[in-house]
Amino acid sequence: MTQLNATLISVEEAKALLKDRSDQINERFPQLKRQGKYILPDYRLTRKREAFKIRKHTFLARHARSYVAFDSENGQTLWMHNFSSLTEALFWLDTGLKPGDTDSSSSYKQWKVKHEDDIVELKDVLKSRSKKKKAAAAAKKKS
Repeated sequence: MTQLNATLISVEEAKALLKDRSDQINERFPQLKRQGKYILPDYRLTRKREAFKIRKHTFLARHARSYVAFDSENGQTLWMHNFSSLTEALFWLDTGLKPGDTDSSSSYKQWKVKHEDDIVELKDVLKSRSKKKKAAAAAKKKS
């Protein structure tokens, strides 16, 4: 069984990815500082056009139970998508397909069964992070 190579990142790291991408948008051969596959939990991407500006800008907005998947593995392009579930985000990062897409080699359901352990492991990491944040907030409130 193959190990999923997605890394959970913080909002600061995601903003750094977006800034790196925007800094190199006009470069002929951009070279991104961070390469790999990342997931940002509890956020979604929004696009906003500023008045009198041609280019649309990408922002991160807090949104519970949503995931932004970033793929910069080729080192030159940062691909990004919003997902409503962690499993869908991992599927896209691993295969390049969205759950509704059809592929002759495998389907979303088959992939999900094959990678069940990896998905559960990543969900456990997310749950433990959430518990730590809640415990830290409760301790801060008491003092």
